[in-house]
Amino acid sequence: MKNKLFLASCISLTVTSLTFAYRAMLDPVFKDVYHLTNSEISIAFAPAFWGFTISMIIGGLLIKSFGAKRFINIMLVFHVLGIVITLFADNFITLFVGTLFVGIGNGFVEAVCNPLIAATYPDQKVKMLNRFHLWFPMGILIGSLASELLFKQLGVPWQVIFGSLLILVAVYGMLFRNITISEEQISGMGDDVKGMIKAIKKPLFLFMLVCMLFTAATELGTGQRIESLLKETGVSPLLVLAFIFGLMSLGRYHAGTLLKKLNTQTILLLSAVFSCVGLLALSTFSGYSTFAAAAIFAVGVCYFWPTMLGFVAEELPETGSLGLSLMGGFGMLSVSTVLVGMGNLMDDNTTGQETLRIMSILPAAMIIAFIILNLWMKKRKRTTHFS
Repeated sequence: MKNKLFLASCISLTVTSLTFAYRAMLDPVFKDVYHLTNSEISIAFAPAFWGFTISMIIGGLLIKSFGAKRFINIMLVFHVLGIVITLFADNFITLFVGTLFVGIGNGFVEAVCNPLIAATYPDQKVKMLNRFHLWFPMGILIGSLASELLFKQLGVPWQVIFGSLLILVAVYGMLFRNITISEEQISGMGDDVKGMIKAIKKPLFLFMLVCMLFTAATELGTGQRIESLLKETGVSPLLVLAFIFGLMSLGRYHAGTLLKKLNTQTILLLSAVFSCVGLLALSTFSGYSTFAAAAIFAVGVCYFWPTMLGFVAEELPETGSLGLSLMGGFGMLSVSTVLVGMGNLMDDNTTGQETLRIMSILPAAMIIAFIILNLWMKKRKRTTHFS
């Protein structure tokens, strides 16, 4: 049953990641065919993130009382509606609504699956969350290659490619339908809502919540507008995106090995360093050297999302499902804000690579933040040891 639950969760997350990859494909379509501006496209894409945030927070608060199975049915409905509306989108409003519905469905995926996996594998939380979240970059790798080969090279209509998501939705729906989620698993999602709300007020959790705003924007903001950001480099932006997320998939699969050598807060510090250097390199390099810059960036962002969640699950377990949902929700909310800012910059004639240079401020700030976190955790463990 554990394996079936994990498989169904991974497929549902793959749907989420493919929607991210295919939005990069839709960027030039809605700009060149439907004549939307960079700002309009960024605003239309933004609900993928704040819609995600809303559903994650709702799921985190109510999953124990409402039931995981009910939320799974809801996320399936939103995925179907969002995909279908996007397929018929030909203007700003329909693209906005379709993206919103897909974003809400994606949020419920994380709201349900993150705490379920953490509860199902109590002694391997960080490892299994990294294994689960490797399907986010893997899906983007698959989606980017499909977009490049089928859409750009072979001229397959984007509606056919995007519509194939409905097949995966049907698969994960059938898998979840045949899985019994026990009361024991539900009870592993945290204490009552009052207890979780009390726990999320702790300074360490609030600190991690702020950090999540920066790490998520660094990882996901670039991918959504990759076509516009790297168009001056002379290489295919979608192939660069596939390369980045291919390396991320490999890294997350081997996260268990890394965790034997480094603690989570050290991994986060190194991730910030590589992310900052990678963005600066992407803002400077061109031609095939862009792939070298992309490799540095991939190493940086590889562990951000799952390790942030794993840190909270291990160091602040009392925050329960609400803590994990708030982390993911705030992360996605920050991406929606960054996307609008990036669109405005590019409409004001800031080049894509200049925009990437500005974006490097985010991981630079996280280098300082994670140095503080490392010192904080050392002091915390000394206090715990001697108490």
